[in-house]
Amino acid sequence: MHKYMLLLYDVPSAWAKLSPDEMQKAIEKYMAWGQKPFVVRGVRLANDVGRVIRSTGGPVRTTDGPYSETKEILGGYYLIEAETYDDAVKRTLDHPHLEYQGTIEVRQTWE
Repeated sequence: MHKYMLLLYDVPSAWAKLSPDEMQKAIEKYMAWGQKPFVVRGVRLANDVGRVIRSTGGPVRTTDGPYSETKEILGGYYLIEAETYDDAVKRTLDHPHLEYQGTIEVRQTWE
């Protein structure tokens, strides 16, 4: 069994449109999905901009923000187990993040 990262990207303003009841229901859906037997772990990232450290052959630079010119941000991740990429994608198709017009990037981890 291989491990795959599900990287959850979204546009933060989309979440601002939800009512408190809708937000509670969304949280419950995410929590329930995280209990599936193939899920190893899931983590939501904090609501901050983070830091980016870059080296381009000169001095190392540190800047605010995990992105430069993008509307989507990485909001969290899941680590799941699956036999193949196709299996990982099939297991992800019912993830609630897709209900909220989010993007999920599926990446196999190094073993």
